[in-house]
Amino acid sequence: MNSVAPKRAMVIVAHPDDPEFFCGGLIALWAKSGTEITYLILTDGRKGTDDLTIPPAHLIAMRQQEQQAAADYLGVQQVIYFDEPDGELKPSLAIEKQVVAEIRRHQPEAVISFDPTRYYLGDFYLNHPDHRAAGEITINAIFPAVGSPLYYPPLVLEGLNPHTLHELYLWGAEIPNLWVDVTEVDEIKTAALHYHASQINGLVMLGQQLRQYQKTVNSAGQEILREGYQRIRFS
Repeated sequence: MNSVAPKRAMVIVAHPDDPEFFCGGLIALWAKSGTEITYLILTDGRKGTDDLTIPPAHLIAMRQQEQQAAADYLGVQQVIYFDEPDGELKPSLAIEKQVVAEIRRHQPEAVISFDPTRYYLGDFYLNHPDHRAAGEITINAIFPAVGSPLYYPPLVLEGLNPHTLHELYLWGAEIPNLWVDVTEVDEIKTAALHYHASQINGLVMLGQQLRQYQKTVNSAGQEILREGYQRIRFS
């Protein structure tokens, strides 16, 4: 199955490089179709290295530059950084309010985030706690807060009125209800990943395992690559 590209979409994740690595195929397909895409990157990425000689402030700036370059390459319109400490992301009313504000401001029809219930994927990947937190924050923001004027009334005074979201896509679901064929944009996704130079060694190795997980054969007997999502429709 393939998803109809929305006019506007938002990707809400934990770290720089998460969009391209986990859902880069769907992002590339939507961008090619003209979707206006906004990223929310919730943490600053300061723990994304084993090199203790890199000062945290330098790594934060480096990873934001890499993320912006990857987003520009894919055709993403805007990247918004929340700058929560990497490795310490927790659901809270304060960060939920920020997410609600950005969803109301940009009015996406669809949002992509993580399935917060998944602790591991297959036999090769333990899910980062920041990923689970990002998914929980996203879900808590979307329902019921985004669409209700009774949640965060000061936002309405700022002109950020309730918004009706059409779809939520959660990456990493145990049994996805939507598989998206991303074979045609695999080279684009791979090229976007290579903009994350500070992370590329780990991404390549894990990416090879993920590609094996995503490979399948379609009804015509052709080998394809696919991304799996739990898609929830609101309207």
